[in-house]
Amino acid sequence: MLSTLALLAVVASVADTVDLTMGMVITHSVVIRPAPYRLPASVRDSVVIRIKGDDIDVDFAGASLIGAPYSAASDQAAGIGILVDGGRNITLRGATIRGYRVGILARGVTNLRLTGNDVSYNWRPRLWSGIGHESLADWLSWHHNDADEWLRYGAAIYLAGVQGGEIRGNTGRYGMNGLLLARSSKLAIWNNDFSFLSGVGIGLYRSSDNRIVANRADYCVRGFRHGVYNRGQDSAALLLYEQSARNLVAYNSLTHGGDGLFLWAGQSTMDSGQGGANDNVFFGNDFSFAVTNGIEATFSRNQFIGNLVEGAHHGLWGGYSYGSVVRGNRFRNNVIGIAIEHGQDNQILGNDFEGDTTAIRLWGDKIEPSDWGYPRHRDTKSRSYRITGNRFLKNRLALSLADTRQAVLLRNTYFGVDSLYRLVGDTAGFRRDARKSGQAASALNPWRPNRRDPAAPPLPPKTIDQFASPPPRRGRATILVDEWGPYDWMTPRAWPVRNADSAVVAGPIGYQIVGPNGEWRVVGVKGATTDRKAGKVGDTVMVTPNAGKAVDVEVEFEHTGDRVVTPDGALTRAGDPYRFTLRRFAALLDWRVEVFPWDSPSDPRSAGDGFRTALARAPVLARRDSLLDYLWSSPRFAGVPAERFLATASTGVELPKNGLYDLVTISDDGIRVWVDDKLVIDHWSAHESAVDRAELKSGKHRIRVEYYQVDGWVELRAEIRLR
Repeated sequence: MLSTLALLAVVASVADTVDLTMGMVITHSVVIRPAPYRLPASVRDSVVIRIKGDDIDVDFAGASLIGAPYSAASDQAAGIGILVDGGRNITLRGATIRGYRVGILARGVTNLRLTGNDVSYNWRPRLWSGIGHESLADWLSWHHNDADEWLRYGAAIYLAGVQGGEIRGNTGRYGMNGLLLARSSKLAIWNNDFSFLSGVGIGLYRSSDNRIVANRADYCVRGFRHGVYNRGQDSAALLLYEQSARNLVAYNSLTHGGDGLFLWAGQSTMDSGQGGANDNVFFGNDFSFAVTNGIEATFSRNQFIGNLVEGAHHGLWGGYSYGSVVRGNRFRNNVIGIAIEHGQDNQILGNDFEGDTTAIRLWGDKIEPSDWGYPRHRDTKSRSYRITGNRFLKNRLALSLADTRQAVLLRNTYFGVDSLYRLVGDTAGFRRDARKSGQAASALNPWRPNRRDPAAPPLPPKTIDQFASPPPRRGRATILVDEWGPYDWMTPRAWPVRNADSAVVAGPIGYQIVGPNGEWRVVGVKGATTDRKAGKVGDTVMVTPNAGKAVDVEVEFEHTGDRVVTPDGALTRAGDPYRFTLRRFAALLDWRVEVFPWDSPSDPRSAGDGFRTALARAPVLARRDSLLDYLWSSPRFAGVPAERFLATASTGVELPKNGLYDLVTISDDGIRVWVDDKLVIDHWSAHESAVDRAELKSGKHRIRVEYYQVDGWVELRAEIRLR
């Protein structure tokens, strides 16, 4: 065996040792001299380092490539840290890359190896879904990526047209997306950690025949506030999209996501009825505590074997799935364990349903969406289920069946189930099994992947057991999402226990001190009073703002206890004091709002000011609000039309001196804003929810808003933020 020093000498003898420089092109094997290289990208898509050629090994040997400074906001990251531009047999290892929109981008590579890289702290956008309610501006769309449209969302690692290779032992946390694959196949993806992201942990688009084994992608989520809203906004631990087929997904921890798995056949299937994200195998994964669906797998044929889904809304949502096998899984404490509409020829075999309100719901709808090509090309009747050998434990309802034919139940057992069946509509061919039931049994044994199952895939040597050290906190209540994404519980902070941005403007607010175990004390307060000066992590402190023209609160705390990982990744020692700050600003506003219907002659989308004839009429609603913050799919206020209305809103404000402020609006469909009679925001063309902003200075101002809605969702928000 060669010693470490001898091995380094061998590597150095065959590869140059080099320093990184802006725009460098690496064309042969090199070792990067260990150092921090601060090379910020000048524009969004600029490339800092390029690797081009064949048979190249790039060893970073602990070197760091740094784009945006550590202190910069996450949405200031830009550019591509490393571009692997074609070639064969390329290896990149041991790199730390942060502060870019995309950490590593590889295009058209055959046999790519990325091993042991840390690609954390890259780009992520500010989120606008607050503590009180969500914003539609945060919803994601993965539908199109044939031209790499997903690149607009950034990624730790993005692979386009990569065929064969290995993605092993990489870490990509605290960005928006971890690993994204487009048209990339036959890759071994294992022992990676893509957690605490505000988008997707691992995502595939037209990518097939990959092995995704023993990875961790926990807390990949947005659009959630426990007890207030749970939308997920199409975030997911694992995304399989548009004809991604024959992938093996096994032994992964994929918990606390928007969805655990979000699988969709693709637009081509929706239009033609052909193809799908088919013949994927999901074995021994933990999809628990997804805020929407533990598993969403639609319009496709797949196998789900030996997985755990706990604490989700739907354990498995399988709309229009067909020929799928759901075997040996454990569904626990979901609202609905398995929910499938318009499914066909699916088998539900040997699963455990423990504490789900409804264990299985199968149904068909007589009316399907008219804009879908899928039901025009295929028979989509709900039919032909085999439900065999399942155990039902403490469910309110075992099976809900509606307009579904030929569902056959055999050899299932029921323990402490309130109702076995609920049948509605055409359920011809339904076959009940002989009732086998007993007293309520105790909870099932702790879940582990069943390596003895005949379908269990083999594991390569040195595979990480991702379930030996599960997330230290489990449950939906542990998902805390702020304006940058999911919180990791490693940094102390004050978290509001009430809906601070909607229910309370100037009154007292309770803040729970969360984070590493330890004690805290207040070391400074501005603009407020607190009801206590010290406590333990987990305690709540009440913060009451002083009376004035605005809520302008700053409370500094000191934490002492377990070690802290700071927001930029620095690590403290246990017992060292760590200071953190609660900062809250809210302008005190009195909005005067009026709503007017409009018709074709006063259509605001037309040229000119014809719409002002509608504003000359009597309003259908006049009200005053401390917050201009409206979001609905159907009107919240009596008299407001469901579509085609105008709204005007005006207020005065006095902003504290020596501050820099932004007026931020979110609108769907059109908006204009004047400050002191000067037009500062003009986004009058009809649009989906979009964010606009204008700079405000301290002092007194008059603000006037004009807004119109055509149809669909309404979103109108205007707020003043401290910069």
